[in-house]
Amino acid sequence: MSGRYALACCAAVLAATLGASTALAAATWTITPGGAVTAKSGMAPISDTNVGRLMTCTSLTASGTLKSGSGVPGSGAGSVSAFGFFQCTNPFAKRLLPLRTAFTMAATGLPWHLNLASYGNGVAAGTISHMQVHLTGPSCRAVIDGTGATARDGHVRFRYADATGRLTVLTAHSGLHFFDVQGCAAIIRTGDPVTIGATFAVSPKQAISSP
Repeated sequence: MSGRYALACCAAVLAATLGASTALAAATWTITPGGAVTAKSGMAPISDTNVGRLMTCTSLTASGTLKSGSGVPGSGAGSVSAFGFFQCTNPFAKRLLPLRTAFTMAATGLPWHLNLASYGNGVAAGTISHMQVHLTGPSCRAVIDGTGATARDGHVRFRYADATGRLTVLTAHSGLHFFDVQGCAAIIRTGDPVTIGATFAVSPKQAISSP
């Protein structure tokens, strides 16, 4: 084995080790206090990644429950029973629809599922799954889901920081797509990927860790 190859191997092992130390896959969790929770975001952009930003909502709200105590499984650690989109408008004079066109976004497939997957440096990561959203606007209708218009298997990834009590929905690797698109100036199309960007303040603030 050459010295250059050995050095490369050592670097790869070190990188993998450091990566694992910052976010380890977790089997069980400790959640305090758990129970009923609410969350509210500020401005939330919603985009078709093939087109760009479609609209910005002034806020998103959520309410649901988290399991409490230690030994909590990551899958189904919480549920979202209500989710609201507020004042979602097209902020740009794009060819999609005129400036300031209002959209209605209705969460369906509730309750959505909150799943915890990994933990490191005071940050829990996971997914919100079982998502489906119906979009309506002037001459525009569509379903946002995962693999089909009736699948109810859309998902997004998130990170929750204990120190701030804030949950951030990540746009990377979003598991949301448009389906059953009708009208919409033929700009958005069935199968187009969708992202929702938002940071929520969670109340009451939770301590979520593993183990």
